Amino acid sequence: MSAHSLNPAQHLSAEMRHLIERIQRAGHPPMQAMTVEQARAFYEAGAPLLDLPPPKIVRCEDLILEGASGLEVKARLYADAVGTPLPVLVYFHGGGFTIGSPATHDVLCRHLSRLAQCAVISVDYRRAPEHRFPTAVDDAWSALCTVRKRAQRWGLDAHRIAVGGDSAGGTLAAVCAHLARDVHWPLALQLLFYPGTTSHQDTASHRRFGHGFMLDSETIAWFFDQYIAPEMRQDWRFAPLNAPDHGGLAPAWIGLAECDPLVDEGVAYADALRMAAVAVDLEIYRGVVHGFVNMGRYVPQAMTAHQDAARALRKAFGS
Repeated sequence: MSAHSLNPAQHLSAEMRHLIERIQRAGHPPMQAMTVEQARAFYEAGAPLLDLPPPKIVRCEDLILEGASGLEVKARLYADAVGTPLPVLVYFHGGGFTIGSPATHDVLCRHLSRLAQCAVISVDYRRAPEHRFPTAVDDAWSALCTVRKRAQRWGLDAHRIAVGGDSAGGTLAAVCAHLARDVHWPLALQLLFYPGTTSHQDTASHRRFGHGFMLDSETIAWFFDQYIAPEMRQDWRFAPLNAPDHGGLAPAWIGLAECDPLVDEGVAYADALRMAAVAVDLEIYRGVVHGFVNMGRYVPQAMTAHQDAARALRKAFGS
């Protein structure tokens, strides 16, 4: 048996281990022991404590996009570049389809806009359990289509649009890439931070990192119980690895965390795309856990990932 199997915690970086120890000493109850409202408030309050201060950018404004069934979905537009039309990343935040918001991912979106010299639109899709599967998918796709339709109005380039997201938001971005392919819409890039891609959390990394690495197995199960019925989890819009065909998709940049229950399914998704002749750039950040891109105050790999992702965006946009 490998040392990795015997003691996975030894692979944490010193900074990551220190942060986990601080959080454990605080003694907060796990999210699955909270109500949904409490979990959302806890995450909203904690996000600024882990992330870097928000950098100033040229433009930050609220938008209204069209969601599923024509209903309104809020969004936030970031831009730190002059001149138009700007290429744009349509971004979906993580949070297990249940928590999280554009506010919790404000710093990340500001950095991506600044580093990639593009606009970023962060979509406030409707969350579970009030809105169960597939509402988030439908909102994400409708919002993306709205950005394309109204791009000129906002000074954006409708011919240079990328999708992106982290965790559950990465799932939504991957699904949108499939839907865009199916309507012959060539996206510039799918930018995926540790996306969920499988029907069930049964890979080796879910067993190896399922406890003590910030995102526990019980929390994942709680998120998904809020979002989707068990009998629907084979649907590829929940588990993009189940999609019947990955050919013809937009090129992908995939950033994973080494000590993350989701790392194996991220690698499996990259492999599936490559097998379908999709260009994939895969980065695995050593010693960090799920959610690290929002922990820049404590984890230096967060800014490295921001810079790597921005570099991929600039390349995809030809800028």
